[in-house]
Amino acid sequence: MTPTMTPTAAAATDTGLLREHNEDRYWIDAARGVFLVVDGVGGRAAGELAAQTAVETIRESMSRPDSTADRTAEARVRTAIAGANNRIYRLAQQDRELAGMACVLTLALVEDGRITIGHVGDSRLYLIWNGAIRKLTSDHSPVGEEEDAGSLSEEEAMLHPRRNEVFRDVGSRLRQVDDRDFIEIRHCPFRQDAALLLCSDGLTDHLTAAGIRAIAERYDGDPAVIAAELVEAANQAGGKDNITALFVAGPKFRGPDGATRPRLATTRQRPRSGPFSSRLAFLTYGVLLGILLWVVLRS
Repeated sequence: MTPTMTPTAAAATDTGLLREHNEDRYWIDAARGVFLVVDGVGGRAAGELAAQTAVETIRESMSRPDSTADRTAEARVRTAIAGANNRIYRLAQQDRELAGMACVLTLALVEDGRITIGHVGDSRLYLIWNGAIRKLTSDHSPVGEEEDAGSLSEEEAMLHPRRNEVFRDVGSRLRQVDDRDFIEIRHCPFRQDAALLLCSDGLTDHLTAAGIRAIAERYDGDPAVIAAELVEAANQAGGKDNITALFVAGPKFRGPDGATRPRLATTRQRPRSGPFSSRLAFLTYGVLLGILLWVVLRS
């Protein structure tokens, strides 16, 4: 990735208001264009260990010098996630107290103007561009499927009692790289004036897409501020789970307000100034004065 294309990124994470442990993890390697959010499943030490194992395994895989040699972005993403899955599974087999530990995650690789997304579970990735926000991942959950199909509104899904159930995870059983029901892969262009948000469900349980976009509009060059504001907003709305927000801004991203300002400037009518407007005002006043004199003389 060339320096001019390197995005700026930062993350914030918090335990939330109700949990005692933070099972969320993240990893940023902006120079390589790699961004990861992981949400542990299994409770306390098990969930934390699963999430940390996923981060370490994916970091090792994506950082190897030979990881880009004759391999597509999708192949590298699939290999990294499958490796994390199988390492978590084997650790759980060695200790009964870790039985059932797993995680959900979203991994994004930004390279050559494109995003390759590897996704398992109900963490999410949003694309923010040109004043709009779009969810690029699907929630691998019963409620998520209904929301994506339009059977539930976003607000109804957020309040659903089965909101946090998932039918895909990383670590509960051995997987092959190309298992069809395992890793969801998405591809999308990434413009220099766009931004990404990777987040755990602790954020989206409380903030709608519109709410996320409203905070992203405040971007002024420091992604850490946006990440922190997102986490704080989720806590103010209830903070019932661990919350992680990883904000990635392209080098030309200025937020939706900046994207729409030129168009608004061309459509808004402003008062004219200068000699032409002065002459027009003089003629108008002259006409009005003439009409007034005509009325007076006839009366």
